[in-house]
Amino acid sequence: MNIVITIIGADRVGIVAKVSAALAEHNVNILDINQNILHGFFNMVMVADMSAASAPLKTLQAHFKSLGESIGVDIKLQHEEIFNVMHRV
Repeated sequence: MNIVITIIGADRVGIVAKVSAALAEHNVNILDINQNILHGFFNMVMVADMSAASAPLKTLQAHFKSLGESIGVDIKLQHEEIFNVMHRV
């Protein structure tokens, strides 16, 4: 199953490192990344494969919400199909 991970917040050192390390710890493979920083505002979208993940999506959502709070960004994980339906124009 693929998931979409969105990260939004003030730019600071270590956001990408901490998020990618946490994904690796849970055996979630990053498939694609798009990142930009505009006037100090950090925005990243990742598509990841969690078919071999060490925890279910609900558990990972709670873990990454907590991680985001600790580093000052908002991190959301969604099933790819749900993300696509919600963002269809």
